[in-house]
Amino acid sequence: MRNISRGKIIALSVVLIVVLAPFVYVQGNKMAHAERVRSYLLQEKGYKEDELASVKGVWGIKLPPFYTVVVFKDETEVNYVYFSHNDVLQFDQWITPKGVERGITPEKLKHTEKRKEW
Repeated sequence: MRNISRGKIIALSVVLIVVLAPFVYVQGNKMAHAERVRSYLLQEKGYKEDELASVKGVWGIKLPPFYTVVVFKDETEVNYVYFSHNDVLQFDQWITPKGVERGITPEKLKHTEKRKEW
């Protein structure tokens, strides 16, 4: 068996940390933002866990880089977008093409939150 020097082990460890750090940072932030939004919906807005189809953290290209997409079980053709960098804020909604075909319009959305006036 070949001896691996202590220096090579340290160098390999540093390379692994440098390579993995961005992945861990992004995944950790996605999870943290999704959990903040989930807590907000359950504790402050009064939703039940079984009303949520999905709550997913997303890393995007535009600023802010992290946001959360929520889908409710009673409205699976709509993606609600939340920011949670300071306060949790519903920012936007996307109706899927299938939802548009079914006649869902912005006026018919069930979970739209009114925005706070500045």
